[in-house]
Amino acid sequence: MQRDFSNLRRPLQPMPGYIAEALQREGLIEQYEARPAYQQNDYLSWITRAVREETREKRLRQMLEELKKGGVYMRMAWKGQ
Repeated sequence: MQRDFSNLRRPLQPMPGYIAEALQREGLIEQYEARPAYQQNDYLSWITRAVREETREKRLRQMLEELKKGGVYMRMAWKGQ
C-alpha cells in the first residue's frame, strides 16, 4: 500500500532494517502498514531516538505487542480506521 506521508508534522523517519526484520519475523507487516502514517512515523522516531540499546529493544517489543493486540497505540486505546 502506498501511504501519503505529506501531511506529517514531524520529519519522515526512515525504516531501520532491524525494525523491518522484526515486523517480518513476527508477521506484523500488514498490521503496521494498516496504521495511519503518523503512527508509523511516531513509532519509528520513538524507537530510534532511544540512546540505550535496552531502551530501543523495549520500545520495539512494545510496538510489536501493540500491533499484535490491536486497538492500542502508545499504551492508549485506539479505535482503528
